[in-house]
Amino acid sequence: MFQTTSYSGDKVKDYELLLKQLNSLLEGENDTVANLSNASALLNQFLEDVNWVGFYIWKNDELVLGPFQGLPACIRIPYGKGVCGTAVKEQITMRIENVHHFPGHIACDSASQSEIVVPIVKEDEIFGVLDIDSPSLNRFDEVDQTYLEKFVDALVKFI
Repeated sequence: MFQTTSYSGDKVKDYELLLKQLNSLLEGENDTVANLSNASALLNQFLEDVNWVGFYIWKNDELVLGPFQGLPACIRIPYGKGVCGTAVKEQITMRIENVHHFPGHIACDSASQSEIVVPIVKEDEIFGVLDIDSPSLNRFDEVDQTYLEKFVDALVKFI
């Protein structure tokens, strides 16, 4: 049985352990939905002060809700709209300190105050995004961004 370990107090060390846990959890499994589901559950268990963790999958020129942890969410997000659609358009990680200051923010959960969205690119094609919301302002820093990008890089080989 897979179990997460407690926090060490060293954010980088904890993220390094998370990456090992992801690889261990998904090793040998090739079902995309199962792997995205477990990845979202793992992140939701690992991250503190978040209220939504999940994936949107790129289908027919829009993002469609995939596996997630949290309250019900927007099902479809158009290209270039909101933080997720902008991350796809720009193909860069979007780290938003205050979502209420982001032009065109799509408010699926009114409790969300900050957000990070990491594009998922597989074989030079957009696959979707990892989207994480927090009820706190300025929740995500450079360390979070670096390691969530590494998390997505590790996840790509399992989707």
